[in-house]
Amino acid sequence: MGRYRKKPVEIEARQLGSGYDEDCAIIRWCGGEAVGEDVAGDAILRIQTLEGSLLAEPGDWIVKGVKGEFYPCKPDIFAATYEAVD
Repeated sequence: MGRYRKKPVEIEARQLGSGYDEDCAIIRWCGGEAVGEDVAGDAILRIQTLEGSLLAEPGDWIVKGVKGEFYPCKPDIFAATYEAVD
């Protein structure tokens, strides 16, 4: 059995729940669809991914992958997987 390391790849990402204007910008950016909102009024999105339709909730990160695909990522997974690029 071999061992492998994920290649360092830069991605674009935005976090949902940063306010109405930013959530609207994220919807336009990823082509998502607002399907509701949480108790604070932040958007809940439906995003078409390579695996089908997925929901993204406030606090989730919306990631643009290396082939231009979009997908939601929970904050703890995002923090364990990505670091900011200067």
